[in-house]
Amino acid sequence: MSQTQRSRGHVDERTARKVAEEAREAEWRLPSFGKQLFLGDFRLDLVHPHPRPDAEARRKGEEFLAALTGFCASRIDPAAIERESRIPDDVVAGLRDLGALGMKIPEKHGGLGLSQLYYGRALMVVGSVSPALAALLSAHQSIGVPQPVKLFGTREQKDEWLPRCARQVSAFLLTEPDVGSDPARLRATAVPDGDDYVLNGVKLWTTNGVVADLVVVMARVPKSDGRRGGISAFVVDMATPGITVENRNAFMGLRGIENGVTRFHDVRVPKANLIGAEGAGLKIALTTLNTGRLSLPAICAASGKWAAKIAREWSRERVQWGRPIGEHEAVSRKVAFIAATAYAMEAMLDLSGQLADDERNDIRIEAALAKLWTSEMACRAADELIQLRGGRGYETAESLAARGERGVPAEQLLRDLRINRIFEGSTEIMHLLIAREAVDAHLSVAGDIIDPDASTGQKARAAAKAGGFYARWLPTLVTGAGHRPSSYGEFGPLAKHLRYVERASRKLARSIFYAAGRWQGGLEYRQGFLGRMVDIGAELYAMSAVCVRAQADSSAERPFISGGAVPGMSAVRLADAFCRQSRVRVEELFDGLWRNTDAMDVKLARSVLAGDFAWVEEGVLDPSIPGPWIAPSDPGPSQKDDVHRTIP
Repeated sequence: MSQTQRSRGHVDERTARKVAEEAREAEWRLPSFGKQLFLGDFRLDLVHPHPRPDAEARRKGEEFLAALTGFCASRIDPAAIERESRIPDDVVAGLRDLGALGMKIPEKHGGLGLSQLYYGRALMVVGSVSPALAALLSAHQSIGVPQPVKLFGTREQKDEWLPRCARQVSAFLLTEPDVGSDPARLRATAVPDGDDYVLNGVKLWTTNGVVADLVVVMARVPKSDGRRGGISAFVVDMATPGITVENRNAFMGLRGIENGVTRFHDVRVPKANLIGAEGAGLKIALTTLNTGRLSLPAICAASGKWAAKIAREWSRERVQWGRPIGEHEAVSRKVAFIAATAYAMEAMLDLSGQLADDERNDIRIEAALAKLWTSEMACRAADELIQLRGGRGYETAESLAARGERGVPAEQLLRDLRINRIFEGSTEIMHLLIAREAVDAHLSVAGDIIDPDASTGQKARAAAKAGGFYARWLPTLVTGAGHRPSSYGEFGPLAKHLRYVERASRKLARSIFYAAGRWQGGLEYRQGFLGRMVDIGAELYAMSAVCVRAQADSSAERPFISGGAVPGMSAVRLADAFCRQSRVRVEELFDGLWRNTDAMDVKLARSVLAGDFAWVEEGVLDPSIPGPWIAPSDPGPSQKDDVHRTIP
C-alpha cells in the first residue's frame, strides 16, 4: 500500500465489501415481486389487481395536489431559477406555508401525512416546473432528517425534530471528498466526550446543505472497550458552533440547487442526537433509501410527460418535405418511444409507491429498479426530444424567446436529468446493489462453497444444502404459465406480454444459475454480466407495471388518480407498444449476456491505465490546466458570496 493510499484512508477490497455486506438488510420478512422475478417465479398476484389508495389517502392527496398545482402555476418562474441559479426565498416560504416541507411527516407532528403515492405525484408537479425545486424537496424529505427519524428515531426524537422538519429544510451528509460509494473509507469522526460526541470532518455535495437548518451526518465512532463504534447517524443543528459552509457548488444542471461543501470542526453533538445505535448508520441510510429512491422516478416521470407533450406538438406543427415531420418514419419512431416510455415511467412510479404504502411487500428491489430504469430511460427520451427538435432542441429557451420563438427548454431538460443517473446510487452502483439482492438466494445456500475462508466441513455442508435447494428449484424453471396460451386472459391483448415476462423471468433465472456455476466467486467481478442481468429484470418489471396499470386505466374506474380524461382502451394500445419496444431491448440484453467484449475491454483498459496508449491523447490541449497567462479567478457570487444565505 502506498503512502498516498494510507493518507487517504485506503482499505482493502475485502474490508470494503464486508462493511457494505454488514449494512445491507439480510432478512426478507415480506414477499418481494422483484426478488421472485430474478428467481424465475413471476408472482403477478403481488402487483395485480393494481393496488389502490384508500379514500382518506386519496382525499388528502387530491386536495394538496390541487393547491400545489395552483401555486406552481402562479408563483414559480422556472426561467428565473435557471437564469439566476437560485430558488427565490419567497417560493420556498410559500411551499412551506402550503405544507410541502412536511408532505411525508405525520399529521400529529405538524405534517400533511401524505402517502408515498401522492408524495411522488406532488414531486411530479413541482419537478415539471423546476427540477431543482423538486430536488430540494426530495433531498429534505426522502433522505434528509424526516425519513430516518420516522423509521429509527425514538419517541422523544420524533417529537423534537419532526415538527421542525415540517417548517425547516434538512439535508443528508454522507459523501466526502475522497469517499463516494465506498463507505468503508469514511473519515468523518464522532468521538464520545461526556454527554456529547465531538464531530470532525468534511462533507461534499451536500444537497440543501447550504440552506439547511437540520442535517443527518454520517460519521465514524471509534471502537473501544465496551463500545461498538462504527459508522453512525447523527442529527445536527446547523446553528451549532464549528460548522462552516465553505462553498456553494455549481453544476451543469439543477442550477438552483443549494449544494455545497460543509466542514465540521470540533462540533459538539449531544448523545441524544444519535439515531439508532452506534454502528447502525449505514443500515439506516440504506433502509431510508429503500423508499427514498422513489423520489427520482417521480422527477423522471414528470420529465417524460413533458417531453411527450413537446414531441407531439412539435412533430405535428413542424413541416418538412410537404408534410409534418411526425409523419416521417425516422421521427415517428422517436415520438412513439417518448410517449410509450413516459407512460411506463409513470406506471412504474405509481405501482412502486402504492406497494410502499401498502407495507405488505419488501420493495427494496422494486424501488432500486425504478430508480435505475427511469433515470436511464428519461435521459434517452430527453435526448430523442432534442434530436427531434433539431437546432431548436440545442438552443436555450432564453435564446429562443429572445428571437421571438416559444422558449422550450429542451436542452435544459437533458442537463437537469443527467444527475439522476448519479444521484442516490449511480447506475453502476445500482447494478451491483440489485445484483447482490438478486443472487441472495444462491449465496444463502451456496455461499460457503465459494468462500475462501470456509473450512472443508463448512463447504461440505453447503454443498449438501445447495444440492437440495437446486433439486427443488431447477425443475420449476423448465415450464410455466408463460407456455399456456390461456394464461393471463383477463389482460386481453396484453396477455401475450405477461406470458413473455413469465418465460423471460425463468430464462433469466437459468442464466444466473449457469453464470454462478461457471464463475462461482468470480461472478461478482463480472460486472458487465451483472449489469445486463439487472437491466433485463428492470425491463420485465416495467412491462409488468405497464400491463397492470393499463388494465386498471382501461376499466370504468381510474385506479387512484382523480380528474382528467379516462384513457380507456388507448391505455392498452400504448402499453402494447411499450411492451413490444421493451421486448426488443430484453432480447438484445439476453444476447449480450454471452456475446460481448467485456473481457477484452477489461484488458484494454488496464493497458490504457498503464499508459500504453497515451499517444492517442497527443495533439490537443487540456482546458482543465490553466496556461501561465491565466490568473486564478474569484469563484463568483453564485458559488461563494451567498453560502450563508438562509431561507425564512
